[in-house]
Amino acid sequence: MTERANAVTPNRQKPWLTLKMREMMEAWLFVSPTFIGFLIFFLGPLFAVMYYSLTEWNLLTQQAAFVGVANYENALLDNPDFWLVVRNSVIFAIGLVPLNMALALGLALALSRPFFGVVFFRTVFFAPVITSAIAWAIVWKFLLQGEGGFINQILATVGVTGPNWLREPNWAMAAVIVTRVIKMVGLNMILYLAALQAIPRDYEDAARLEGASRRQIFAMVTWPLLAPTTLVIMVITTIGSFKVFDHIYQMTGGGPENGTLVLAFYIYQQGFKFFNIGYASALAMIMFVIVMALTLVQVMLRRKGAQ
Repeated sequence: MTERANAVTPNRQKPWLTLKMREMMEAWLFVSPTFIGFLIFFLGPLFAVMYYSLTEWNLLTQQAAFVGVANYENALLDNPDFWLVVRNSVIFAIGLVPLNMALALGLALALSRPFFGVVFFRTVFFAPVITSAIAWAIVWKFLLQGEGGFINQILATVGVTGPNWLREPNWAMAAVIVTRVIKMVGLNMILYLAALQAIPRDYEDAARLEGASRRQIFAMVTWPLLAPTTLVIMVITTIGSFKVFDHIYQMTGGGPENGTLVLAFYIYQQGFKFFNIGYASALAMIMFVIVMALTLVQVMLRRKGAQ
């Protein structure tokens, strides 16, 4: 009887892959498009730039020679223009980041409650974000011209003589910062709006019942709950301020007197105007390290403040 049962029951072989291994393979298959894209479009170019930064490569002659850290030494120790460019980039970031965040938060607070036309105003303030950056810069370049510019003509009607905004070193940087803030403030406004709408109204109602004023509610309830969103916005805006290129290229070209020559535009000049790809790659790596360091500092400060 036992032999007959064994003849009827087929021999079951163990599966080639265990259930855990199959689940792992399926997971890797799902994430493989993103992972492959990360390797091709991020790590690949990053390692390429790291290698190019160690060479002296002229784009015209197509001759390259390995020079080690000579490009970094030239930038950090021998080239006085580099530190001028870094200073301009820091000034641009210091001027843009607080102004952008403060204006975005103010707009979000004003547009967070429903009222007639709120969707229209949200659309108006967000529209510059999706506008072509080059077209935006061209329009503002005409608006900020000397006596013939629209801005100065408006100031002249109230008896104020406006400067030549884009031709005076002290005013050119301020003009570029303000136009950039107006262009990108809508994005941060939307992020703050989403964070404000996610805050339960029960907190505000409870504080109001305790007799807290509107300013106290914002300082003690709303602002602390916006801290994670504020960190994200600060990091994104800081990185964007160091990457600015289109406004500088179209409005000032780095002038006047190198007053708006920021790091991203300086890298473009070295690589595609002077065709020194190796030196431009070294500058790009330095900018990468600067942005990474600033991001880590902001995250550490946020974590320290949350403790």
